[in-house]
Amino acid sequence: MTEPVEALLFDLGNVILDIDFRRTTARWAEHAGCDAKALWKRYKPDESYRQHERGLLDDAGYFAKLREMLEIDISDEQFLDGWNATFKGVVAGAEQWIAPACAALPSYVFSNTNPAHERYFRANFAHVLAPFRTVFTSPGIGLRKPDREAFAHVAQVVGIAPGRILFFDDVLENVEGARNAGLQAVHVRSNADTLAALEPVLRR
Repeated sequence: MTEPVEALLFDLGNVILDIDFRRTTARWAEHAGCDAKALWKRYKPDESYRQHERGLLDDAGYFAKLREMLEIDISDEQFLDGWNATFKGVVAGAEQWIAPACAALPSYVFSNTNPAHERYFRANFAHVLAPFRTVFTSPGIGLRKPDREAFAHVAQVVGIAPGRILFFDDVLENVEGARNAGLQAVHVRSNADTLAALEPVLRR
């Protein structure tokens, strides 16, 4: 830790909630009656994906783009069913540290997400997210990781200098973006990485 940590900031997917996007493309393949592996290869997070995450494109608009990209003709309801299938549950072991971390320091969540996923996780995992002071989302603030402006916005709202915020994310690009914005950051490859980084914070 280069500076004393005064706040904790956590990514949502694969840090708190276990997600697997292959579950999404597999469900879409079931609805479309096509090969799941072929569909997985066709899917690419493109500019419409990023617009969806910044709240600039609604769910129906994004699903329309997916029909073109994936060359399948399924309903919006079927797209939504598959879209939400990405959520598997809580990361194994995460509930060991959530309450202690939130009790020790002001703790927040910052997720690159989209309107459909945000509705789903706020409804289905409200008990998991309840200890956190705020859940920042990319469509909610109109900014997404790894952009410097996104981290600067969160730090400003939190009211703590970026260098005193410790950020956790499973995507290395986002970790590097946080560091470029002045935050301290941990690359989470498993729950053990989160626990190890929190240990000195929680014992002080």
